[in-house]
Amino acid sequence: MPTSHWLTRHGLALGLGVVGTIVVVDVVLPEVSLSASYAVGAVVAGAMTTVRRTAIVAVLALALSAVSFAWNDNFATADWIIRIAITVGLGAIAIASAQIRTTREQQLRHMTVVAETAQRAVLRAMPTTVGSMGFAARYVSATEEALVGGDLYEVVASPHGIRVIVGDVRGKGLDAVQMAATVLGVFRTAAFTQSSLADIARDLDGAVKVYGGDEDFVTALLAEFHDDHTVTLVNCGHHAPLLVTQTDDGHLVETGEPEPPLGLGPRPHSVTSRWPAGSRMLIYTDGLVETRDRRGVFFPLGDYAAGLRQGTLEEALDKLIERLVAYAGHRVHDDMALVLTEHKPT
Repeated sequence: MPTSHWLTRHGLALGLGVVGTIVVVDVVLPEVSLSASYAVGAVVAGAMTTVRRTAIVAVLALALSAVSFAWNDNFATADWIIRIAITVGLGAIAIASAQIRTTREQQLRHMTVVAETAQRAVLRAMPTTVGSMGFAARYVSATEEALVGGDLYEVVASPHGIRVIVGDVRGKGLDAVQMAATVLGVFRTAAFTQSSLADIARDLDGAVKVYGGDEDFVTALLAEFHDDHTVTLVNCGHHAPLLVTQTDDGHLVETGEPEPPLGLGPRPHSVTSRWPAGSRMLIYTDGLVETRDRRGVFFPLGDYAAGLRQGTLEEALDKLIERLVAYAGHRVHDDMALVLTEHKPT
């Protein structure tokens, strides 16, 4: 269960527990009057749970404070008035705090739903087969508290070969989704009109510069698969893809000298490598390899590379994600896009 849901469901119990603890101390140590502190329980509840539950704790704290003064025959004294006023004030502050917090959480959830809806509209369904190649894709959302990111992917069957892009927009939220839509729109056009991946990358770089801000950029890997068992790659500030063959448990594919991301003036150049029949290639965004365990150690993708050969493409991706989530303790803090492609034997 997400932490925020746990706190909402158990905030009332925690608030009541605080009140009960203070009452016990007040009874055990009568020389120390803590009746004005009963409302601390409401403050605790206001930071965690709903307005209604916070109000329950605040009213209970006020009632117990009144009972405390009745027990000690201190009604209508100046001390009684001050302590009751403090209890009422703290309870009101707790309720107001809960109201502000829940309103902001609702607004955040609404914006996240809008961004996720826009993102699903931008990322079209990945075809399962294009020519002699099979494809599977996954978009893994981060934890509930994180805003949606701008990770992107697309495959196009062009006259020049099967072309793929996987990228990651700097930032989060609707601005990142909008930039991802811009990049994908330019790629879908340039994939048919440009004869080389380097020219496509230059078109994408220009679009990011025009539509983005001074500090906006997009890391991207472009791939072009050919019928002669080769693959051409252009890397603009992205992680190199992972290749798994029938005789190799996995290695990163050479993409040449690193270039800056799109929007920061890369000088794209292409590198062509072997693409053996029966091999699989994983193209991914940095959320995969930058996921950490509880000790802060990055996810060791190489240790799980051999598993990408097992089962269908869909099953292999699902298994990888399952292992990643377990490694991270079921808390993934960054979105990620994964594309697994296979060169089917003919």
